[in-house]
Amino acid sequence: MKLYLIRHGETVDNVAQLYAGIKDSALTVQGVLQAERLGQHLAASGIRYTHVFASDLQRAVKTAQALLAAQPEPTAGPALSVRQFQELREQDFGFYEGKPFYARQSDSNKSGKDNHRSQPQDDPGFKDVEPKESMTARTNTFVAEHIQPLILQAAPGKDTVVAIVSHGILLSHLWRSILSMFAKQTITLAPGLAVGGGGVTPLEYLGGWSNTGYLELEITNSPTSAETSEGDIQPEHALSGSLPSTTNMLIRNVNGKEHLKGLKRARGVGSSQYDEGQKKIESFFKKAKIR
Repeated sequence: MKLYLIRHGETVDNVAQLYAGIKDSALTVQGVLQAERLGQHLAASGIRYTHVFASDLQRAVKTAQALLAAQPEPTAGPALSVRQFQELREQDFGFYEGKPFYARQSDSNKSGKDNHRSQPQDDPGFKDVEPKESMTARTNTFVAEHIQPLILQAAPGKDTVVAIVSHGILLSHLWRSILSMFAKQTITLAPGLAVGGGGVTPLEYLGGWSNTGYLELEITNSPTSAETSEGDIQPEHALSGSLPSTTNMLIRNVNGKEHLKGLKRARGVGSSQYDEGQKKIESFFKKAKIR
């Protein structure tokens, strides 16, 4: 089984440096290009999805749809569609949704960050930021209901390929929920991936997610238990696995963004909201032919 954890493409609020958790921020022109590039890259690598899950916010849904749009036409059976889940939404920033990052008040000598922290919680309309425990509960539920069954049902010779498109902060919690299912001796890193100081990788905190960056995992069910070796990568904290010790996970790529090589921002329009009514985006940037 192959599993891809993918962040959505660039949004207008990313560019404007505004908090957008549950706010339904749209993709920019650049964000659409990023998503198209990712879909084409994975399709060219032979990836054929069997399941595609996404947050129900448009930036994740449209990125996921770009993955499917790049797939070859199915030879049999119904076309695959994106399954949307509220559990995969980004952290709810509450009072700060749509506000600038650490906005500084003009009549205050405090830093913007200090102003945010000192915001009176009894002010009218104040809503606090969603706690980490709430996000962990959401990702644990999603993994238990949708990912763990796929892992347990995966059979040798049957290609199960799963893509999950979500958001930067939420993906970190989702990764830790997935990681918690595995016995620590069954987790390894692909050759060439960086490890932390002292040869120990804090697996719970692997990398970050760039726009359309992805974490690539390969999960196998072997006939015998994995043996602990000197080169095994250990999580920073002991984890109690909920999968059999014969289930192994290989981490193949962290924040993969090979698909973005050579992609330049279109001057003047790259940061603008993508307009689905315009011409197909590739032709939008074609130079006029010289007559």
